[in-house]
Amino acid sequence: MKKRSFIIFCLFLFCTNLNAKQTFGKITLPLGKVEISSIPGKWEHAKPNQPVYEGNVIRTQARSRCEITLTGGGKVRISENSELELNEAEVKPMVKSFNANLKKGNVWVSAKAAFGEKKSINLRTPTAVAAIRGTKYRAKAGEDESSVLVYEGKVDVNQTKNYIEQRKEKRKGLAPKNTPFKLGPVTEIKAPTQVSGPYEVTLEEWVTLAQGMQINVRKDGKYSMFEFDENADAGLDFVKWNKEQDSK
Repeated sequence: MKKRSFIIFCLFLFCTNLNAKQTFGKITLPLGKVEISSIPGKWEHAKPNQPVYEGNVIRTQARSRCEITLTGGGKVRISENSELELNEAEVKPMVKSFNANLKKGNVWVSAKAAFGEKKSINLRTPTAVAAIRGTKYRAKAGEDESSVLVYEGKVDVNQTKNYIEQRKEKRKGLAPKNTPFKLGPVTEIKAPTQVSGPYEVTLEEWVTLAQGMQINVRKDGKYSMFEFDENADAGLDFVKWNKEQDSK
């Protein structure tokens, strides 16, 4: 009888572990009206130091912001009128990998890998995907066009359609759920390089943006890439706030 009970207990723990969702991090700074959803259609007010998990969706209303501190270090800050879905997280001693979907709005990502550590934060928008490589960048998501601006380090960018197709191919190979996404061939673009003619070229492979570069990707895959005006950008309230937070 005791042996049977022990087996049932072990099976319970095993099933519980299978269904457990990985912790993404915690909400460290909810300002204004910030809401979180763990069940589709059901929203609750976000609280300071509230843990967030895979599958959670966070949204902000007007004049509201939210800071998420990632497990193992790094920050994701969400601007007003934005919605961010937390998709996948892999957290190991020397490997940190996060995947999120910016449905709308504006986010700031700041994360540096420790010595010897592999850290990736892949952010998907309706039209583009940004894969961080220990850096700082801002992403803006719209239904017809999305933008990525690099403030420090480098960011790999591709159009969302290509990313989804590559993810499907990876799943066909029966790769584990949280296997870090490996980029294909990457073309590196350094400021002040600009593509010839705005929106005349379709983004067919990964490109790497260096500091000071911005890329706008439309839903048809065509893109425009250029050096953005850092002085004008620094005057934006959301940018100033993030730089102040990063300096603390």
